[in-house]
Amino acid sequence: QVQLVESGGGLVQAGGSLRLSCAASGRTFSTYVMGWFRQAPGKEREFVAAISYSGGSTYYADSVKGRFAISRDNAKNTVYLQMNSLKPEDTAVYYCAATYYSRSYSRPDEVDYWGQGTQVTVSS
Repeated sequence: QVQLVESGGGLVQAGGSLRLSCAASGRTFSTYVMGWFRQAPGKEREFVAAISYSGGSTYYADSVKGRFAISRDNAKNTVYLQMNSLKPEDTAVYYCAATYYSRSYSRPDEVDYWGQGTQVTVSS
């Protein structure tokens, strides 16, 4: 079992930066592809970024490529999402996700564990 707790959300002006953290419990952290999803009011939950168990491969939604960076520290059981050049359309609740390595990391219905979510609001 994996438990995930996000932190680092908040209110920021357009063009600013935030760094989200996701602390995971359990000793099976490396078994999972870790990622981030986001959900705005009235919209479906969408994939943002993911990172392989080794940290050697990263994946991003087209909307955040070049602006966001995901990283993973297995020794600390922590995943990060560095968000730069934030836009109002990035406003959403951001969820940390753990997906067993053999499942599809970019599909919300394939995610095995979810964090509680952290609000990111970008003002114009």
